[in-house]
Amino acid sequence: MFNSKAVAADSVPEDKTYFSDEKNQAPSLSRIEVSLRDAENGDDMIRRVIGNYDIGAKLRHLRLRKKIALVDLGKHTGLSASMLSQLENGKLIPTLPTLARIATVFDVGLEFFFSEKRQKKDFSVIRSPDRVRLPEAPEIPLPSYYFEVLAYGATEKPISAYLADFPHLAGTSAREHQHEGSEFVHVLSGTLAINYQSNEHVLEAGDSVYFDSSEPHSYHGKSQEAARAIVVTTPPRT
Repeated sequence: MFNSKAVAADSVPEDKTYFSDEKNQAPSLSRIEVSLRDAENGDDMIRRVIGNYDIGAKLRHLRLRKKIALVDLGKHTGLSASMLSQLENGKLIPTLPTLARIATVFDVGLEFFFSEKRQKKDFSVIRSPDRVRLPEAPEIPLPSYYFEVLAYGATEKPISAYLADFPHLAGTSAREHQHEGSEFVHVLSGTLAINYQSNEHVLEAGDSVYFDSSEPHSYHGKSQEAARAIVVTTPPRT
């Protein structure tokens, strides 16, 4: 119907040199933390590029897998728990020496943090008013169905989903068609007939059908009001 792990990094000596605000007696910062704060104010483009690797999430994954608290990790790296938390949340960009310290603690190579970019998961919301209703084919005067693409905003999706209406067309022969892959139809309302392998199968509201769409098939609304259905198709099987 519708086509459409890993050489560990060299050990880095712990940096216990701190800077203090003698006038205000503010909490001291290690050289590492000062460097990280500088990075926080660095080039936005660099931040975006490094952010693609999701280093903070990988750090959190390592820490939780080893069941190490932020405070304990701080004792090994010379960073405060607060600073580590900001690293994990992506609020600060770690320097390479900092990553080397962390990699040593967890016995992984630096490449662990850069081996692959973050794999974004598809999440695409399609609002009802944004959908477009299209006929079976523009050149057909009396289409046997009209359809709306339900997930047009998603890319490289393994399925395609449609909302389809099948009007009652008395005396009109349904047009057979076929396409590679599989198809699933769930009738929401009305009565829908599907002709498949020379047999007519009548579906009422709540009924569903799954079939190999490489076989010729056609649809025909049988109720006075147009039958409505959700139609899901898959790409060709390999």
